Amino acid sequence: MNSPTTALAGDDVGLADDRRFFGHPRGLATLFFTEMWERFSYYGMRAFLLYYMTASVTAGGLGFSDADGTSIYGTYTGAAWGASIVGGFIADRFLGQYRSVLIGGIVIMLGHFTLVFRPVPFFYAGLALIVIGTGLLKPSASTLVGLLYEPGDKRRDAGYSLFYMGINGGAILGPIIAGYIAQEIDWHLGFGCAGVFMLFGVIQYVAGRKNFRTALERAAKATAPKTSHAGAAPAGSAGAISFSTSEWKRIAAIFAFFAFAILFWGGYEQAGSTLALFADRNTRLELFGFPFPSSWFQSVQPIFVVILAPIFAWLWIRLGRREPPVTAKFAMGLLFMGIAFLIMVPAGASAQGSGLRVSPWWLIAWNLFSEFGEVCLYPVGMNAVSKLSPARIVGVMMGVWFLSISFGNKLAGWAAGFITTVPLDRLFAIFAVILVVASLLMFALLRPIGRLTNE
Repeated sequence: MNSPTTALAGDDVGLADDRRFFGHPRGLATLFFTEMWERFSYYGMRAFLLYYMTASVTAGGLGFSDADGTSIYGTYTGAAWGASIVGGFIADRFLGQYRSVLIGGIVIMLGHFTLVFRPVPFFYAGLALIVIGTGLLKPSASTLVGLLYEPGDKRRDAGYSLFYMGINGGAILGPIIAGYIAQEIDWHLGFGCAGVFMLFGVIQYVAGRKNFRTALERAAKATAPKTSHAGAAPAGSAGAISFSTSEWKRIAAIFAFFAFAILFWGGYEQAGSTLALFADRNTRLELFGFPFPSSWFQSVQPIFVVILAPIFAWLWIRLGRREPPVTAKFAMGLLFMGIAFLIMVPAGASAQGSGLRVSPWWLIAWNLFSEFGEVCLYPVGMNAVSKLSPARIVGVMMGVWFLSISFGNKLAGWAAGFITTVPLDRLFAIFAVILVVASLLMFALLRPIGRLTNE
């Protein structure tokens, strides 16, 4: 049977010379749109998932309590990201990156179509399928982006920024289209809409497979076991993976980023839990006289990403040697996330005190500052993991990076459970203090982590 690498035909444009997609390799376009439609399906469904669970049975929902709904929401979103570490291992050891993305996309599509059916067992089965598919697709898609570039290619950071814009293009459209269909027409048609767009992603990924030929050859060489001249494994290796001192230092840096990223995502991912409930119950759902469903608030974050990502990508290049190191960017991300929650303190006090719905501009401001934080942290973190990880475990380490988002999602779901027992202003203030303190600690670790990464 042919390997994923040798089975793919394609042109002979070298990676260094391939500038067919806005100055980047043509394969980036295929990955851009694959991830775009996958994120459409994920964020489109996520935008109304908690509303569906907590809506009454007479309104077509499941009738879950806030505590149960937010707990299930956190478990599902956390598991979807956490499965990436298993998916990365499967890609590295068995399927390869190309097949992992393909199979993952198909399983995600089947999960959304399963959710179309109304009985509760189909609800849990559909969520489980999406978790499995996301675990296979996410780490391999991100890894393939890095493999499109030769070592030392200065386009790499900008390439990840473009890829990230594809992610957020889907995240913008998903809540607007699937969220509207679910809240205004029928919950289950919203689930089906997400599945249809995942199908689009799978089709264009298969159609563009030739663009990965060179990248997959590099992946195969990087993960192939190293043998002696006689063809045997090196003495004493016994097939085990071993790392140099330098590699261990870089792995340690990745785990430091991992720990702080959990806190960031614990704040950021409340867009789909605490802030989603605040939007639905405490915020005026109209802007400039135009009414809209509460799920549309979840398109605001990715809209700001699409605006801010190219600005920040240009800024990092413009700064040249003065560009902040990865650790400083992480600290900035945490600080901005803390400021976002500080902004929500007076909004929470007003909603709690008067019982009236507050202006939507409070949530728009929260989203703006949360995105200042995300563009400092997420694409930079993906690129750091891709560059710092030993080549033979890059899929697993990308899974570790996504595991931080998993823990953050579960943390966000758990924290949302306090929305009915803790005053809103106090809840938002607690989140703000935790994130600002974490930011200051990250700034304090600038030099120790820099020694691990040679920055």
